[in-house]
Amino acid sequence: MKKIPGKVFRVFAFLILLLLIFEAVLYFSVPVYDFPEPGRFAGDRFFNPYEGIDSTGWKKCNFHFHTREWWGLTAGRNNTSGDFYRIYKKLLKYDAPQISNYQSISTEFRDSAFYMPAYEHGYGIRKKHQMLIGAKEVLWMDYSLVQNLNHKQHILNMLRPLSSIVAIAHPDWEGGYSLTDMKYLSNYDLIEVLDNNWRSVPQWDAALSAGHVAWILADDDAHNIENPYQIQRCATFIHSQLLRGDSMISSLRQGRAYGVEIYMGENWSFEKKAGLAMRMPKLKSVCMTGDTLKVSVSGEVFKVMFIGQDGKIRKSVYGDKSMWYRFTPEDTYIRTEITFIAHHAPPTIGMGDIFYLNPVFRYNGQFQANELQAEVNWPRTWIFRFMTFGSLFAILWALFRLRKIKRSRSTNHAVQP
Repeated sequence: MKKIPGKVFRVFAFLILLLLIFEAVLYFSVPVYDFPEPGRFAGDRFFNPYEGIDSTGWKKCNFHFHTREWWGLTAGRNNTSGDFYRIYKKLLKYDAPQISNYQSISTEFRDSAFYMPAYEHGYGIRKKHQMLIGAKEVLWMDYSLVQNLNHKQHILNMLRPLSSIVAIAHPDWEGGYSLTDMKYLSNYDLIEVLDNNWRSVPQWDAALSAGHVAWILADDDAHNIENPYQIQRCATFIHSQLLRGDSMISSLRQGRAYGVEIYMGENWSFEKKAGLAMRMPKLKSVCMTGDTLKVSVSGEVFKVMFIGQDGKIRKSVYGDKSMWYRFTPEDTYIRTEITFIAHHAPPTIGMGDIFYLNPVFRYNGQFQANELQAEVNWPRTWIFRFMTFGSLFAILWALFRLRKIKRSRSTNHAVQP
C-alpha cells in the first residue's frame, strides 16, 4: 500500500512529461517568417468604406458573449441562451446579438435570419485570442504558453480558411498583442478595439499606420448576463439593409460599420439602459469631396477628433454636428472619434456615447484587403527545427541515461555482500 502514492506520482509525472514534449513539438514546428518592413497607405485617391450609405439600415450587433459551455468549466457558466435572448434581443433591442464561447460554435438561433456562427479561439495564457465570425469549424491548434510573432502569424494563417472573418480579440488585454506585433501581423480582417474590459485603440492605430486594412469591432465580452455593468457597454453598428447573416458579414468585411462606447451611469438598471438605447445617436453620412472628409450625425455633439498616422490628433472640433477635415499630403489615413453630450448624465460629466469610425485612407484605386504579407523562410525554418528538435532529443537521451545509471547503481548496491 505504501508504494501506491509513489506509483501515482510517477504516472502523473510521466503524463506531465508527455504534455511538455507535445507542447515542445508544437513550438518547434512553427514556421519562421520573413516580415516585410511596415509600410503605410499611399496614393492619390481615397478609399471611403462608408461611400453611398444613408442613415437607415444600421444594425446593432454584439459578437462577444459567453454562455454555459464545457460542463461549466469556463466563465459564463450561469448564463443561458434564453436569458441572453431576453436581455439583448427583447429588452435592449439588438438586431443581431451572437454567442461566442471558447472553442465552441453555438447553434442557438441558427434558424434565425440574424444568426452568424461565431466563437472565441485560444486557450493559452495572456489572452492571445481571436474572434471568428462566420466560422465554419473550430481550430483546436494553439500555442498555450508564450507566443512570439511567428506563432501569432501562424495561428492567423490557420484560422483564415476556416472563417469568413478573422478578428484579433482584445489585443491590449494582458499584453496579448504589442504595438510592434500590430505593425507586422497580417491576414486578418478586424480588431476588437473596444470591449467592456479593455480599450485597444493604440494597437488599432499601430496597424493602420503600418498600412494594414483593419476594421473596427466593438463588443461587450460579457460573462454575466445579470450584471448591467457588463451588458450594452460596447456595440458594433453594421450598415446592412437586410437583417441577414451573410449580408452583415459582407458589410463588416467592407468596413461598413462603426464601434460605439456606450455611456452608463452609476447604478443604472437594464430598464433605464433600454430606454436610452432607443434614443442613441446615429451616423448619417461619411463622404469625400475631393480631399475633404465630411461627417454628419444625429444627436448633440460634444467633441470630434480626426486622428491620423501614428494615432496623432490632426484636428479637434467642439459642438458641431456636421464635421469636416481636409487631407494634407502627409495624411495616410484619417479616422473619426465623436463624443456626444449625455443629457442624462450629471452636469460634471458632460460626455456620453463615443463613436469610433473606420478610417478613410489613401490608395491607388485598387483596393486590397489585409492579405498575408509575411512569407515562410524555409531555410531558417528547417535550421530552427533541426536545432531545437536535436536539443530536445539530447535532453531526453540524457534523462534516459541518467535513469539507467541510477538503476544500475541501485542494483549493484543491492547485490554487494
